[in-house]
Amino acid sequence: MAELPGLPDATALAELIRNGEISPREAVEDAIARIEKHNPTLNAVIATRFEEALAEVDAGLPDGPLRGVPVLVKDLRMDVAGLPSTRGSRLFADHVPDRDSELVARYKRAGMVVLGTTNSPEFGLNASTEPQLHGPTRNPRDHTRSPGGSSGGSAAAVAAGLVPVAHASDGGGSIRIPASMNGLFGLKPSRGRVTPAPAPSTLSGPSSVHHALTTTVRDSALLLDVGSARLAGTVIGVPAPAEPFAALVSQPPRPLRIGLTTGFADGPETDPEVVAAVEDAAHLCESLGHTVVAVEAPWAPGAVAAETAPLMGVAFTTAVQDRLAELGRDLREDDLEPFTRVLFDHYGCLPATELSRALSAAQRIGWQVGAVFDQYDVLLTPTLARRVPPLGLLDTTRPESIYEHASVFSAWTSVFNTTGMPAMSVPLSADSEGLPIGVQFAADLGQEGLLLALAGQLEAAAPWTRTV
Repeated sequence: MAELPGLPDATALAELIRNGEISPREAVEDAIARIEKHNPTLNAVIATRFEEALAEVDAGLPDGPLRGVPVLVKDLRMDVAGLPSTRGSRLFADHVPDRDSELVARYKRAGMVVLGTTNSPEFGLNASTEPQLHGPTRNPRDHTRSPGGSSGGSAAAVAAGLVPVAHASDGGGSIRIPASMNGLFGLKPSRGRVTPAPAPSTLSGPSSVHHALTTTVRDSALLLDVGSARLAGTVIGVPAPAEPFAALVSQPPRPLRIGLTTGFADGPETDPEVVAAVEDAAHLCESLGHTVVAVEAPWAPGAVAAETAPLMGVAFTTAVQDRLAELGRDLREDDLEPFTRVLFDHYGCLPATELSRALSAAQRIGWQVGAVFDQYDVLLTPTLARRVPPLGLLDTTRPESIYEHASVFSAWTSVFNTTGMPAMSVPLSADSEGLPIGVQFAADLGQEGLLLALAGQLEAAAPWTRTV
């Protein structure tokens, strides 16, 4: 069939299906055709289940709010039954789960149709998506550029219009970084908002969260409603919203006090074009009736990284050790990429006292950053300190490249993983080469509704180009 004109977002596509203007099978076949046409160049999708998806459609889909909408799932600790769950690593290349993760099951109960999985760097440990196992994903706006990471496959797929939305996760900026590089909307929810079940991670869990990459704010809000109901027995959580997130998008927020910061007293310098983009966003907020006040960034990125790195480092190391125990063998030279191997060797012998110190540091940093929200409703910052980099800059085969460059790309984002606070990248600007620049807004724990209301207001005032 011919591709659908207009590339409707997930909300509009679901409405077209609900009104009988298009059938679920036509919607799914259109997405399959787009993947088959464009993915050989992008390398965003690394495993597919097209026949199974069409069989599910023909058997009848649940009558949920997103019935018939195709979706892709990031290949990183989010399982789709019957598809390889590789985490971007050769060590997990032949791991095929026999059950869906809870969030995938919720997508299906909402009527969504899972078409496959998307590329991710090994264990998500890179701000670019260039794993040795699957090869690099290319930014659809410039095939020589990075799509970001670790949700780069999902971002490229959505930005290129292969599917209207895709699952993503964020442990240090992995939703917001690729959102910025691909011109998408990317919300990192509060800690505990979306369940990772059945894959608990007691150490990276405080930092890493699941949600999605979308072209519109309303799609993000609707998917958060689908995915965020509390799972009984969950030990980390946040209060439920007073009303559905999807209802908040069309309700402009009250006049807000917004703190603005574009540089660090001790940290990487922010590109002047990025600074200009954030200042433009501040002027837009002022034009909408909000008050914007310049503040100092209440954290030093290097200190945050140094103090809290064990939270994810030890969790990743444990995953490797558990996989080796499952396989009944020792680690081989070709199991891990060079940078990943360096981390494994380091964190595998870290004393337990360092974990206690990292957890304490995370709370101290939370209080430190949280003090901003005693005076301001929202904090406005860059999403990235740099513009979209070329592929190969963040090269895990050369650990020195990662050590030199990686912290620059997470300087503005990772602190909100440490604190658990929600933060979003909004695609309000472009650089002198026409490549997107996202700006970041953050709020106190549990305030996704406030961010979504603000994002909806910004989107209405300054609509962005949704796909390439």
